[in-house]
Amino acid sequence: MDPIADALIRIKNGYLAGSQLVTIKYSKIVLHILKLLEKEGYVDKVSSKKTTIIVGLKYENRIPAITEIERVSKPSLRIYKGVKQLPRVLNGLGIAIVSTPKGVMTDKNARKQQVGGEVLALVW
Repeated sequence: MDPIADALIRIKNGYLAGSQLVTIKYSKIVLHILKLLEKEGYVDKVSSKKTTIIVGLKYENRIPAITEIERVSKPSLRIYKGVKQLPRVLNGLGIAIVSTPKGVMTDKNARKQQVGGEVLALVW
């Protein structure tokens, strides 16, 4: 139903189970979100094939890199925020993933570019 929520839950469950790799069904928006998480250092490696995305999970001394991941905007209730209303996750220790007209980016980058959008998820 919701490919973004499915991908986030698979990552969360993979961390809880102690897995090294997680496979996710391919979607362009999910691939952009996972590349963003890779760039921010929350997952180790993201590679895509025709129908699947393989995500390498990142651990430091057996502690997962992601403590919590939460879906904010859902298909049944979209959450849009302007630049000034974008959430700050744990006073800047986490990130909010925002879908903007300029692409998928973190809340920090959205503030720099002075653009708002749909708040997809919170990660810390």
